[in-house]
Amino acid sequence: MQTQATPPPSAGQPPREANWTILKLLAWTTSFFKSHGIESPRADAEILLAHTLGSERIALYTHHDQPLNPDELSRFKALIKRRAGREPVAYIVGQKGFWSLELVVTPAVLIPRPETECLVEKALQFLPCDVAPSPLRVLELGTGSGAIVLALAKERPAHRFYALDRSSAALTVARRNARRAGLDGRICFWVADWVDSLRPGGPLFDLIVSNPPYIRAGDIAGLQPEIGRFEPRQALDGGPDGLQDLHRIIRQSPPFLAPGGRLFLEIGWDQAKALAALAADCGLYEESAVFQDYSGLDRVLLLRKNRLRSGF
Repeated sequence: MQTQATPPPSAGQPPREANWTILKLLAWTTSFFKSHGIESPRADAEILLAHTLGSERIALYTHHDQPLNPDELSRFKALIKRRAGREPVAYIVGQKGFWSLELVVTPAVLIPRPETECLVEKALQFLPCDVAPSPLRVLELGTGSGAIVLALAKERPAHRFYALDRSSAALTVARRNARRAGLDGRICFWVADWVDSLRPGGPLFDLIVSNPPYIRAGDIAGLQPEIGRFEPRQALDGGPDGLQDLHRIIRQSPPFLAPGGRLFLEIGWDQAKALAALAADCGLYEESAVFQDYSGLDRVLLLRKNRLRSGF
């Protein structure tokens, strides 16, 4: 005797049937996420289901008629509920792609974003493959997951790389990512608040890079819940005007840059003019340039230290 197919659950209830196929689950979850205001409902459904099954996303379509067993369905339902609560997918699955790397991410670190790859691209243009006459010294301030310094070290392994962060929990993640990328021992990590641990008169850096907090404190509550509620506030909050940490880095970096050394900063789309004016007032930089991200918005500020040591 043929049994009647069980109808799909309502949009407000996660699926209960253990015999739902992959394709049916993707369709239902996509609709469910749409009803909860999720921006990329289909992609998120695919990522979470692939994670549940321990497979690649493409396998969801090559095995689209495969039913989930009760344990798989239970685990998938738990992930659906977390995402519906606006927890970022990267935190749920514990990883995020950046550059050519697959990075571990936890709530202790900011989730790497595509626009930050623009910072990597520009820094690489000034970081030669040829290390003659000697390797360059590269420092990242506020490394978080290690995304930027790891991408640079992966592309230019002959240079010397250093990274610091004021969060020891973030550095635990960065070190783990260095091991995963095969760069363990190639990067020196330590806990510090921006340049506070550096001392004038020590070895100078040819390149300093940073993606510091640059969101206005009053704007954080109005951000997407995925950002404002889940990502670490200290990695977002740039003070009342969003420029607090950027000002500090611009003013305090010159003593640690070699003559002609470059400072690369990720910035907010409306901050370039104010920061370039600040750099000019410092009198310690001889060049500034602003580069746009993939959306055409100002995203990267380049400052070049005077070739004369200016007393440092």
